Amino acid sequence: MGKGNKLITKGRYELKFRGTQCLNCGHILDMSDKYCPNCGQANSTKKLVLKDFFDEFFSSLVNYDSKLIKTLYTLLVKPGTITKDYIRGKRVAYTNPFRFLLSLAFLYFLMVSYSSNLGELDKLGLDEKIKQTGPMSFDLTSGEFAGDSTEIRQQTENALVKLDSLSGGETQLASELAVLDTLGVLLNSESIEEAMREEQLKDSLMFANPAGYYAEIESRSNNVFFKKMEFFFNHLRRDSLSTFEEARKNYQVANSWSNKMAFNGSNSILRVISQPGSWLNATMAKLPFVIFFFLPVFTVFITLAYIRKKYTYTDHLIFSFHNQSLLFILLILSWLVDNIFNTATAWIFLTIFSVYLFQAMRKFYGQGIFKTIVKYVFLNSAFMFLALISMLLLFTGSVFTY
Repeated sequence: MGKGNKLITKGRYELKFRGTQCLNCGHILDMSDKYCPNCGQANSTKKLVLKDFFDEFFSSLVNYDSKLIKTLYTLLVKPGTITKDYIRGKRVAYTNPFRFLLSLAFLYFLMVSYSSNLGELDKLGLDEKIKQTGPMSFDLTSGEFAGDSTEIRQQTENALVKLDSLSGGETQLASELAVLDTLGVLLNSESIEEAMREEQLKDSLMFANPAGYYAEIESRSNNVFFKKMEFFFNHLRRDSLSTFEEARKNYQVANSWSNKMAFNGSNSILRVISQPGSWLNATMAKLPFVIFFFLPVFTVFITLAYIRKKYTYTDHLIFSFHNQSLLFILLILSWLVDNIFNTATAWIFLTIFSVYLFQAMRKFYGQGIFKTIVKYVFLNSAFMFLALISMLLLFTGSVFTY
């Protein structure tokens, strides 16, 4: 009876509610089975009541809290130990390293995003300037975007008159541009001002006959993609274009992958220029995902550094995830201290992490001080290089996809 009493638990898990067959998969059960060993469902025949949901919720919460506390304690106090325990099979007491890192990364970047003043940078963008000036075109004398529709028409007419005088009355767009290109060499040799005037005339022609101008771009053999982006950017900024479908309809733009890419890239760049703060916030929100692409690549370098150790790639990856989690914990602590006391402590916590990482490498891989120093320098150099490449790719890609 003593053994039987130990099996009795509260609520729907009491012994009197135990069954001899799993209600989910039909697996044969013993009365001592609290859960089905086949599918994991609770062995209970009791009808569910509202109280059962609250009991299970708080039970799961307490269980997660105990795992979290155990993980935090071991991670902070015993460098390298948590990874050793995890790869040796002692996993129930700790939170999943992948999910743990993702949660910390989201928490940190969420805190940084909502506490930053990056949104103020939007005031430096082009939105207000565009609102004040309305539809924009190149001013032939100043070389800047300005003017209402009347001024645009007048500038366009002036541009066409000048083009006629330069080309002897030619009306074909390709001929006009050829004359301008030829004269451009002479103008460049004479003065920079005249070269700038040539560019301004070309820009005005872009608005005067956009369909013909785009067709001329299509006929070129070099820098075509960037010329297309320039064309779309100018028309998007001038508010004469809003969607790719409008470009296809109004300017006879072919429905090709290259044209779509040029349009979307120009549209994204314009939004970045108009809303730099919002763009930075959106880019920072992607950093947690970048980490999960970055760390597996970095783990290859760890594997190479410790190629003689009998650890698998996944073992090295778990070690990398645990240490990156510790870094985010320290960064979160630094953020809290800085916001509470209005100070700057990031360098202190980064120094702590540097010392911690060295100790974690020594204890986990079991090598001497000299070897650990050499590999520490090598891996940190690789980490910084890969981080720089990742950030460049992220921000460059974000500019074209914002």
